[in-house]
Amino acid sequence: RGYKNSRSTGGCIVRLVLLGKPGSGKGTQAPIICEKYGIPAISTGDLIRAAIRNETELGKRFKEFTSKGELVPDTLVVEIVAERLSQDDCSGGFLLDGFPRTVAQADALGDWLKSKDLKLDNVVYIDVPNDILVERATGRRSCAESGRTYHVKFAPPKVEGICDVSGKALIQRDDDKEEVVAKRLAEYDEKTSPLVGYYREKSLVKQVDGVGAMNEVTQRIAEQLG
Repeated sequence: RGYKNSRSTGGCIVRLVLLGKPGSGKGTQAPIICEKYGIPAISTGDLIRAAIRNETELGKRFKEFTSKGELVPDTLVVEIVAERLSQDDCSGGFLLDGFPRTVAQADALGDWLKSKDLKLDNVVYIDVPNDILVERATGRRSCAESGRTYHVKFAPPKVEGICDVSGKALIQRDDDKEEVVAKRLAEYDEKTSPLVGYYREKSLVKQVDGVGAMNEVTQRIAEQLG
């Protein structure tokens, strides 16, 4: 887009936001996109955990909220993202995953980018219907001993309910239970879904069908980004 940088594909700087509901495949596709364009993935969850672990000034302020189970205010989240985007490795572009989560955060990101005379190139939205996301999540099973993950429909073990590696019984994680998954999706629909409309109005959204094999979704993203 006119920005020159030798590290990124085609000599262009690429600044992206990745949107998608829990279980839509963002975590799988993010590293693939980052490798293609030679850009870092910025995950707010990782940033916050690292800040708390390293007891930075921002980390201490985050802990005041997280230790009480309270949501971290937008201003703090924006501050830590802005701090990360100011680092040298983001000069060639970046992929934001898990941020922004709300329209208020998107506004703040836009203001920060504008203040630096920068702008987003695209917002990739991986679209998967809720019923499929529930099926993906509730069918997951894992083995505490081997760390292997299975799916009752898409990647079953050789013997039902038993890990191929350890021979131990597989378990369903609490956050993969239907009521928990449904709650997370409802929260996303309420708070984060409006972001798609927000960025659509700015003609930034590249919507990708997230149903199908991983490499098929990767191909669709590549076609949309060109």
